[in-house]
Amino acid sequence: MSNWLPLALLTALCLAGYNFFIKLAAEHLPPAVGAVVLQVVAAGLGAAWLLRLKLQGQPLALSGKGLGLAGLAGLSVGLAEILTFVVFKRGVPASVGTPVIVGGSVLLAASLGLVVLRESLSLSQAGGLLLVVAGIALLARGH
Repeated sequence: MSNWLPLALLTALCLAGYNFFIKLAAEHLPPAVGAVVLQVVAAGLGAAWLLRLKLQGQPLALSGKGLGLAGLAGLSVGLAEILTFVVFKRGVPASVGTPVIVGGSVLLAASLGLVVLRESLSLSQAGGLLLVVAGIALLARGH
């Protein structure tokens, strides 16, 4: 295993919790309220991490481009959070909605990587993406 893979799998675990707890919360509050609570908690966690780095004396190199791109990522995740709450508020099971949302995001991000960043895929990686497409189609058929 490469050094990035355990961290990526831990990230996947965190994203699973993110989607699972949104599903549960969507049954108990309006999507906008859920999204704001989620974002406030996430901002608090990020601020605590940033403060820790600062107190350790780590340099924090900032650039306008980096801040702008992070802002666009924040806009994207904020909209994704609200829409995920709305999807689950409509009664979509977590076992269907989460794979469609996450699988769809994987396909779109991979497509942007290929087209915009000019990345490449091996044949087996392309096959994996086709399996994601098939999985989304099968999951969406029943709902």
